[in-house]
Amino acid sequence: MSYSKYEMKVLQWGMDRGIVQHGKPIGQAIKTLEEVTELLDAINRGDMPEIKDAVGDVVVTLLMVCATLDIDLTECLAGAYDQIKDRRGRLTAEGVFLKEVAT
Repeated sequence: MSYSKYEMKVLQWGMDRGIVQHGKPIGQAIKTLEEVTELLDAINRGDMPEIKDAVGDVVVTLLMVCATLDIDLTECLAGAYDQIKDRRGRLTAEGVFLKEVAT
């Protein structure tokens, strides 16, 4: 199944539970933070099934943030890509990309 079909299923799930209609963006953002913490824990343990579960949960909570604000996640992703597409920088030994600072 495609990403967009899963996205529609998740949005319907959120509607069926009243999250889209009555949820609060801050509440969904807090859920995102909880799921990101679970992702960090899973990465630290090297637990691939839990990593996949946590990544999925993060996406679900971000979809719910967007739904409560009536914004499109794909639009947000497109905006982020537009900001980074020409970015230059370097990768640290820890695997973190540091953007080049314009002088």
